[in-house]
Amino acid sequence: MPKQLLALDLDGTTVNHMGELSPRVRDGVRSLPDSVEVVIATGRSILATTPLLELLGLERGYAVVSNGAATLALDPDAPNGYTIIDQVTFDPRPVLEKMRVALPDALVAVEELGVGFKVSQHFPDGELMGESREVSWDELVANPVTRVTLRQPEVSAEEFMGMVERAGLHGMSYAVGWSAWLDINPEGVSKGSALELVRRRVGVEPMHTVACGDQRNDLEMLYWAAWGVAMGNAPDEVKAIADEVTGDVDDDGLAPILEGLGEAARAGRVFRYGVQSQATARLEA
Repeated sequence: MPKQLLALDLDGTTVNHMGELSPRVRDGVRSLPDSVEVVIATGRSILATTPLLELLGLERGYAVVSNGAATLALDPDAPNGYTIIDQVTFDPRPVLEKMRVALPDALVAVEELGVGFKVSQHFPDGELMGESREVSWDELVANPVTRVTLRQPEVSAEEFMGMVERAGLHGMSYAVGWSAWLDINPEGVSKGSALELVRRRVGVEPMHTVACGDQRNDLEMLYWAAWGVAMGNAPDEVKAIADEVTGDVDDDGLAPILEGLGEAARAGRVFRYGVQSQATARLEA
C-alpha cells in the first residue's frame, strides 16, 4: 500500500468556528492507519495549534502553521512537543506602511513564533493565542517576521475584502478570512508551498496527496493536492477549484472523508484523483 499524505485545515474544517472538535471527527483522525501521514496545515499560530494536535492524537509527524510560514516536526520528547524545522520571514515595514494608509483603523499584529504577538492595539478577546504585547509602530516594523495580521472588527468580511483589494497588495502572499481578518505572508509562501516540502521529506508521491480546507488561505493547498476537498461552508471560489465538496463543518462534513480514506487505506486501496463522486465511493483497487 503506498503511503498517503492527508493535509487538514483546522478552523472551519476539522473544528467548527467555535473551535469545537466533534467526537466523530476526532475519532476519524485517530483511527487512520499509519500508511496515512496526517499533516495539520493551518493559519493558526504554534500556540493555538498544539492543543488541537494533542486532542487529535498527533504526537509525531509534521504540522504547518502560520499559513505556511513555519513547519514543525512533532516529537513528544522535544521541548513543548515540537521542533521548528523551517520558517520564512520578511520585512514587514513596506507592507505595513502601505496598509497603514489603506486601512488606518485596522488593528495590527506581528507574530512572534512560539511566543505570541506584538500588537498595535488590543485585539478582541480570544482571537490571539499566547502573549499579546502592545508596542509602538516602530517596534512593530523593526524586525523580520513570519506573518502580519490586520483586523477590523467593526466591518463585514465583504467590506474588508474590498478595502484590501483596493489597497493593491503586490509581491506578498495574503488571505482574507471569514471575518474581517487579513493574514500577510512572505511572497510565495502558503500552506501548499510548505506541504510540498513535507511531502518530499516523508516520501509520498504527488498522486497520493489529499487536502481538505474551507477558506481562501486553503486555495494553494487544494491546488497542490492530487485530491482537494472543500467544505460545504467554503466560499464559492474555494469550492470551484476543489475536486470534491463535502458537508458543512457543523454537520461533521470532514468525517466521511476521514472514514472513506481510512477504509481505503486499510483495504490496500487509494482514493482516485480527479473524479467527481461521493467521497466514500472514490476508491480504486
